[in-house]
Amino acid sequence: MAMMPALERDLNNMSEYYESGKTKDASWRESQLKGLRSFIMEKQDHIMNALMQDLGKHQLEAFRDEIGTLIKTLNLALKSLKDWMSGKKAKLPQIALLTSAEIVPEPLGLVLIISSWNFPFGLSLEPLIGAVAAGNVAVLKPSELSPACSSLLASGIATYLDNNAIKVVQGGPEETQQLLQQRWDKIFFTGSARVGRIVMSAAVKHLTPVTLELGGKCPAVVDSLSSSWDIGTTVKRIIVGKFGTCAGQACISIDYVLVEKGYCSKLVELMKVWIKKMYGDNPQRSKTIARIVNKHHFSRLKSLLDDKMVKQSVVYGGSMDEENLFIEPTILVNPPLEAAIMSEEIFGPLLPIITVEKIEESIKFINCRPKPLAIYAFTKNQTLQRRMISETSSGSVTFNDAILQYAADSLPFGGVGESGFGMYHGKFSFDTFSHQKAVVRRSFLTDFWYRYPPWTLNKLQLLEVSYNYDYLGLLLVLLGLKRPSKRLISDHI
Repeated sequence: MAMMPALERDLNNMSEYYESGKTKDASWRESQLKGLRSFIMEKQDHIMNALMQDLGKHQLEAFRDEIGTLIKTLNLALKSLKDWMSGKKAKLPQIALLTSAEIVPEPLGLVLIISSWNFPFGLSLEPLIGAVAAGNVAVLKPSELSPACSSLLASGIATYLDNNAIKVVQGGPEETQQLLQQRWDKIFFTGSARVGRIVMSAAVKHLTPVTLELGGKCPAVVDSLSSSWDIGTTVKRIIVGKFGTCAGQACISIDYVLVEKGYCSKLVELMKVWIKKMYGDNPQRSKTIARIVNKHHFSRLKSLLDDKMVKQSVVYGGSMDEENLFIEPTILVNPPLEAAIMSEEIFGPLLPIITVEKIEESIKFINCRPKPLAIYAFTKNQTLQRRMISETSSGSVTFNDAILQYAADSLPFGGVGESGFGMYHGKFSFDTFSHQKAVVRRSFLTDFWYRYPPWTLNKLQLLEVSYNYDYLGLLLVLLGLKRPSKRLISDHI
């Protein structure tokens, strides 16, 4: 596949700009972060309109999940930038006399960020904030599936940021393939596991480090809660954690629920009540739930329900409007576990509920499947909480809420195993796009003569006591008052 001449020229120019050292200056990094913040704050209405056009997101949802979180992250980065950039003193062994060390973060260089369509601003700019704060030059490839948002990102970044260092490349799979063929110092990808494998394969050519933010089937485990307040709050948080996050088209949205058989009917009835309270008798008219991104994804979701046994498990919802790409919140109870709806990531407003005899069985159920990006457990049982932490593996575990961890800059966001690897958000984004360089400074005033050949048994003994920080032993060996241990005696000395 031939490389576009303009793109090749841009990448060469960006590399030269990076080599000039301009992006390493704190003043440059701060100016770009302020530029991003100005873009988001000044273009809020445009961002909301683009999200409505591409995904049908309500303005409040757009602010909650993208605009607000980005402003918060930028404020943190601007406040913390000098501290993040500064070298951190490293502790050395006491035997290292007149020696000091520090860990100095340095930018990686030319980085590629490939983002997803479901949170087109958040998933594009969260990693870009880290890349810019760390002093890199960056190319952003937004998703072609959210064209209005992609276009706004391109025009906004061209207007508010340094175009010598930060560029947006629009287009589809062909443009992505052309970008992946180039040499990068880091690739950051958010999307499906299928495309993630393509990214990994391309990165192998130049041994490029990669961060993969994927997804998976994130379960919610619901214990038998004691009070009506607890179960009511649980139901509301599950509904928002599923249907209120881009209509379930989110990597961290709840994919399915695990609950004890005897508690299931109560949970389902309360879900029906609260779905109506939140979205009304006709959720489509409420305009508070996003639509499906395109006809391809709509058909994929529709096919999940076409299975006869799956369709029989629907206890609420299920209506679809293909022309307007809308699927109402749908609840299913015990669909076949071998069906696609339970083996593939749903990524839509379909919520299976799976019953177990005892809630502790949910741990085995989760462990028999690929590692999820997030586990949500609604329980007051401290023993169950400890077991969820110690006996399962996931990107994160949240108790008694859902999605909350995404908004916390103090927590790393990322997956494990099939849900991806690498982390970002807050300082973790800065670290992801930085190399932690070890810097050691040694004085000429002291030296350990026994470091150097020719080797003798006495030097070996000195090394042993030095490595064990046995200062008395070191003194005794130097004075000839301590004999070498028999295990050190060798025919080679």
